[in-house]
Amino acid sequence: MGFRSKGYKDNAAKIEEGRAYAPLDALRLAQKTSPAKFDASVEVAMSLGVDPRKADQMVRGTVNLPNGTGKTARVIVFATGAQAEAALEAGADEVGDDELIEKVAGGWTDFDAAVATPNLMGKVGKLGRVLGPRGLMPNPKTGTVTMDTAKAVSDIKGGKIEFRTDRAANLHYIVGKVSFSDQQLAENYVAALDEILRLKPSSSKGRYIEKITVSTTMGPGIAIDVNRTRNLLEETDEA
Repeated sequence: MGFRSKGYKDNAAKIEEGRAYAPLDALRLAQKTSPAKFDASVEVAMSLGVDPRKADQMVRGTVNLPNGTGKTARVIVFATGAQAEAALEAGADEVGDDELIEKVAGGWTDFDAAVATPNLMGKVGKLGRVLGPRGLMPNPKTGTVTMDTAKAVSDIKGGKIEFRTDRAANLHYIVGKVSFSDQQLAENYVAALDEILRLKPSSSKGRYIEKITVSTTMGPGIAIDVNRTRNLLEETDEA
């Protein structure tokens, strides 16, 4: 185990060992146990009972968080003509075609999301080795391969997040910042959870959500009761 600071240990001691908290309680506790001096992100990790090696059990999607993520995403767009102009007007951080593709091919990945028009995907597809491992490859299933570049940019900058299972069947996503109210975090958590539940593969057998943990950027993990999936904005174990 790596070195843990005294602040981390002190905060971890506030978490009841072996307990799975109601979602709202867990989010509140995550805020209280954040050791960072900056406004840390609040992150959720889920372990799913699916086999991501099977195409029909890959869980991947997007959701617009009602309260945003607390950060403005950096978005690049591979487009030309009217679609490029629309993307720039919507707030894209960088727009282009061949020159931008060459820049990314050289290893530049200082952005949070990439959008592309369908006619450029033949060229953008060659960036798979750079964008794929980072989850940045434009994909029509997540609305990032589209002619409506303005909407795609606006959605991402407005709080749209993407999630997908990794090789170990885990999902990771942000639900906000420590500075958010507990209700804002809960509303974002519910929005993401509802979408993940909706995407449950029909071929998946047994328990779908096996484990849920919430933590802050540098804080300890807090287990969430996987059976709590309804009335989460009011439900709590504490008075």
